[in-house]
Amino acid sequence: MTKVLFPGTFDPIHFGHIDIATRASRLFSEVVVAVYDKPLKNLLFAPERRIELSREALKHLPNVSVVGFSGLTVSFAEEIGATAIVRGLRVFSDFEFEFRMALANRRLKPKIDTIALITTEENTFLSASTVKEIASLGGDVSSMVPEHVNKALKARYQDLQSGV
Repeated sequence: MTKVLFPGTFDPIHFGHIDIATRASRLFSEVVVAVYDKPLKNLLFAPERRIELSREALKHLPNVSVVGFSGLTVSFAEEIGATAIVRGLRVFSDFEFEFRMALANRRLKPKIDTIALITTEENTFLSASTVKEIASLGGDVSSMVPEHVNKALKARYQDLQSGV
């Protein structure tokens, strides 16, 4: 049984994330999608909401679970018994960042490997920041996120506009 960790902020989860999780679920017996709670970037959704949205988006995958985490990703991977960290690559600049991170993680925890899955062509442009920017301006992101995420985005930006 091979358990892997697919970490990220998932703010919000989109079809690119879902594609990587789906493909990882076919390759490994257990995939733990780990929603990071305190990244060094501005978040639209609280950690609990990101976990909830991710669970709903991935509920069709029986060997995929969604949890929250904090601290070093590679330490969390070791803690849950994952043998590898799965990452998605869209463009060459992703590779450079992920390559450096994989080397640092290897230095910290030599027994944890990093596995990169190349995104599908239709998701190459897709990122959470792109989704948020379009949604914040009232654009249609229904082709980029599941319907429940689209509704959550609309509600969140409506709340922000009304000062909630």
